[in-house]
Amino acid sequence: MRLYDTARQEVVAFEPPPLVTMYTCGITPYDSTHLGHAATYLAYDVLQRRLRDLGHETRVVRNITDVDDPLLDKARQLGVHYLDLAGAETARFQGDMRDLATLPVFSEPRATSAIADIRGFIGMVLDVGHAYQAGGSVYFDVSTFPRFGQVAHLDEATMLAQAADRGGNPDDPHKRQPLDFVLWQPSGAGEPAWDSLWGSGRPGWHIECSTLALRELGTTIDLHGGGCDLIFPHHECEAAQSEAVTKEPFVRHWMHTAMVGLDGTKMSKSLGNLVFVSDLLKDWEAMVIRLAIVGQHYRVDWDWTDALLAAAAARLDLWRSAGPGEGGLDGVRAALDDDLDTPGAIAALDDAASSGRGVSAGAALLGIDLR
Repeated sequence: MRLYDTARQEVVAFEPPPLVTMYTCGITPYDSTHLGHAATYLAYDVLQRRLRDLGHETRVVRNITDVDDPLLDKARQLGVHYLDLAGAETARFQGDMRDLATLPVFSEPRATSAIADIRGFIGMVLDVGHAYQAGGSVYFDVSTFPRFGQVAHLDEATMLAQAADRGGNPDDPHKRQPLDFVLWQPSGAGEPAWDSLWGSGRPGWHIECSTLALRELGTTIDLHGGGCDLIFPHHECEAAQSEAVTKEPFVRHWMHTAMVGLDGTKMSKSLGNLVFVSDLLKDWEAMVIRLAIVGQHYRVDWDWTDALLAAAAARLDLWRSAGPGEGGLDGVRAALDDDLDTPGAIAALDDAASSGRGVSAGAALLGIDLR
């Protein structure tokens, strides 16, 4: 199998051990599962299925970021407790993932379940000299970590722009330099707070994932991923703080999924142009939705249109009419081993089904149940 590695910026051999450890950044549960979420988690689901087909065991951890600014802001707007909002949206997300036939994850830990672990990890970052206290917060000092930038490969101006756009607050006056990032911060009025050696407060976003990944999967993870909007600052900061403490590689292979758009514009909560899985499930069979999504290559930005559903429904009818069998299976395997080429895999199944050969085995590798 060959997959694109974000840090190495090329398609390389992916040769994991018999037990493959994978960490995928999960949702901040303040809204419903949208197609961007679905596209990301279905890509890693297809990867898991092929790895299992190759004889590997897979162990996937997908966190729930149940304490973070967007969740707290939305809970305030709705006048509800942030954990009640998180619980309701997490349940809806998990239901959507079940409906889309994703494999169960090994664990789905919540950030609030790991506060003690997070405090301990921050203490270790301070002890090894990679962090400092200022203004009631604890910051990671990027100047102490020469490999900062190893994942994203961005120039400083781009890093600053992306940090400002994605919650990094480069203008924080307490920082020694703008790219330093928060490990622990004071809580605002009405926000959840926990006691710590550095004062009452709550963890930063990046430290939550590092702590959970290391706790659940060990020092080095075989594959780590999420949407490409997480490459910087989130995954860059994860790698820095983790390796600063462990002195070992945090991730062997970085895999990121592309953005999903609507009418030529990236889907985002801020623009209000999201398409929700739960809404689609009211009118379409889950297998149709799944097939419409996995028909797109995980690494290529694409636009959602209703026409994709109609095309997927027609394709599903063709595959089902061909009956059970292993037609196209070798082509599916070869395509998935070529940087998870799901469009190529689907083409192999189309060819087989069009010639009357059953394709149920190959479809199952894509998570499509033809029964």
